[in-house]
Amino acid sequence: MIRIRKSLALLLIVATAGLPALAQDAVFETPALNTGLGPVPDRIDRDTPRAAMASFLRAADDEDWSAAAHLLDLGELPPSRQAAEGPRLAHHLYDVIDRKAVLDWSALLNRPDALQIQGGDTEATAGDPRRSLLLRDLPLDVAPVEIRLNRLQPEGTDQPVWVFPVETVRHVPALHEMYGPSQFELALPEAMRTKTVGGLMRWEWIGLPVLIVAAVLLGWTVHRTLRLARRHAQGRIATGILAASSKPLIIASVTGLIWWVTSNVFVFSGRIDVFLAPAIATGFVTAALLFIVSSIEALLNGLVAPGEDVDLTLAKQAESRVLATRLNAARRVLVVVVFLIGAGVVLSSADLASNLGLSLLASAGAVTIVLGFAARNVLGNIMASLQIALNQSARVGDRVVYKGELCHVERINMTFVQLRNWDSTRLIVPVEEFASETFSNWTLQDPAMLRVLKLKLDPHADIDALRRVFDEVLDHVATLEIGQNLGDLDGSSVNVAEQDIFGIEVWFSIPCADPNSSWEVACAVREKLVARAAQMERDSGTPIFASAAAAGAA
Repeated sequence: MIRIRKSLALLLIVATAGLPALAQDAVFETPALNTGLGPVPDRIDRDTPRAAMASFLRAADDEDWSAAAHLLDLGELPPSRQAAEGPRLAHHLYDVIDRKAVLDWSALLNRPDALQIQGGDTEATAGDPRRSLLLRDLPLDVAPVEIRLNRLQPEGTDQPVWVFPVETVRHVPALHEMYGPSQFELALPEAMRTKTVGGLMRWEWIGLPVLIVAAVLLGWTVHRTLRLARRHAQGRIATGILAASSKPLIIASVTGLIWWVTSNVFVFSGRIDVFLAPAIATGFVTAALLFIVSSIEALLNGLVAPGEDVDLTLAKQAESRVLATRLNAARRVLVVVVFLIGAGVVLSSADLASNLGLSLLASAGAVTIVLGFAARNVLGNIMASLQIALNQSARVGDRVVYKGELCHVERINMTFVQLRNWDSTRLIVPVEEFASETFSNWTLQDPAMLRVLKLKLDPHADIDALRRVFDEVLDHVATLEIGQNLGDLDGSSVNVAEQDIFGIEVWFSIPCADPNSSWEVACAVREKLVARAAQMERDSGTPIFASAAAAGAA
C-alpha cells in the first residue's frame, strides 16, 4: 500500500512539473533582442499581448517612436542601424495598423501565455498556450502579409516578451508604401493631421464630406451624359446598350472615384476604412450584377419585340415564345448565381470578419434562420417562376384565362407575372399564386381551337336557316383581314345544346387557327351573326331571340 502511494505521488510530481515547462515551450527562441536600441523604457510593457499593443499605441500617440521601436523585432538589422531605423519602422507600422486594422482587443488577452480559456470544443486553441497572434492580413503583391504579435524568448533571459516579429517587420516599408499616408496628405499642414474627435484627423472630417459630394456630382454628371446620349442614339442596338449600361456605369463611376481617392489621395484611418472597404466592394459587385441583368433584359426585350410590326402573341412566333421564356429562366438563375458570387466577393475582399471582429461561422445559423424567414415569400416566388419557366406551363406571349380574365402573358418576372388584359390593362399576380392556381392556356391547344358562341334563342327559331346564315357569315369573315386567323371551316357546326323555360341555347362553333386571336375572331363573327339574325327576325316576323332572357356569349 505504501509502495502504491509513493508511485502516485511520484506521478503527480512529474505531471505538475511538466505544466510550467509546457507553458515555457510556447515561445520562439531568438538571439539577443534589439541590442542596438539600448535599455527598454519603463513605459513599455511586453509581458502580455494586450500590454504590448497598448504600450505601442500609447508611445505612438505621444510620438515616442524610439520607445515604440522596442515592440519590433529588428533582428534582420545590424545593431548599428537599429537605433536609426527602428523608430522609422515603428512609425510606419503604426500608420499601417491605424489605417487598415481595427483591433479585436478580446483576442489580445492580458495573459503572458495568451491562453484561451473560453470556447471549449468550438475553439481550436482553447486551453493551449499560444506564441503567435494574427492581427490582420493585408494584400501585398502576390501574397498577403500577416501582421502578428509573437512571443519571443531572447537568449540569456528568463522573461519572454511579445513583439512584432521579423516576418512582419521586413514587409513594413512595402506596406507603408501601399497603405500609408499619400503625398497629398503629407503636404497638408501639421494641424490638419492632428487627431481630434473620434480618433480621426482633422483632414478626415473635411475630406469625407468632400468625397461624398464629389461622388454625388460625378454620378449626376454621368446620368445626365447618358440620358443625353440616349436621346441622340440611333438604332435599337445603340439605345439598348445605353439603357442597359446606364445604372451600372453610374454605380461603377461613383465607386471607382471613391476607390481611387481613398487609395491615392485620402487614405482614411481604420475607423472609416472598415466601412469604406465593404462599400467599395459592394459597389463594384452591384455594378457588375446590374450590367449582366440589364444586358439580358435588353436582349429579352429585343426578342419579345424585334420590330414595331411584330407581335409575339402571333402563332408564327411560337418558337420565340419558348426562347423568351427560357431566357427569363436563365436570367433568374443568373441573378441568383451572380448574387451569391458577389456576396462571396464582398465578404472576402472587404474581410468583414477581420475588420469587425465578428465570427461569421459562429453566427451563420442564426443569420440563415432570420434571413430565410424574412425572405421566404421572395424565395418561394423565385422558385415558382423557375418552375413555370422549366415546365413551360405558361410562356411569354401565351393567351391564358386566369380567374375569368382573358389575358396575354406579357412577362414572367422574378416575383410576379404580368398579364395584359383584353383592354390593355395589366394584371399583376405573384408568381407563387399564379403557379398554384388553375388556369386555362389556350395557346397550348394543338393545333387549333374552337370558339363557341352561346346564344339563347326562341324555341320557334328556324335553326336550319340560322345554320345557313352562320356559314355565310364565316365565308364573309374569311375574306376580311381577320379571316386569316380562321381555321378549317369544315369544322364549324351549329348545335342546340340546352333548353329551358326561357328558350333554347344554340352553340355556334367557330374553328380558329390561332388561339391568340380567337377572341377577336369570335367577336367579329358574333357581331355579324347577331345582325343577320335580327334582320331575319324583321323580315319573317318569326321571333328568333328569346324574349325572357338576354343573349349571352362565352
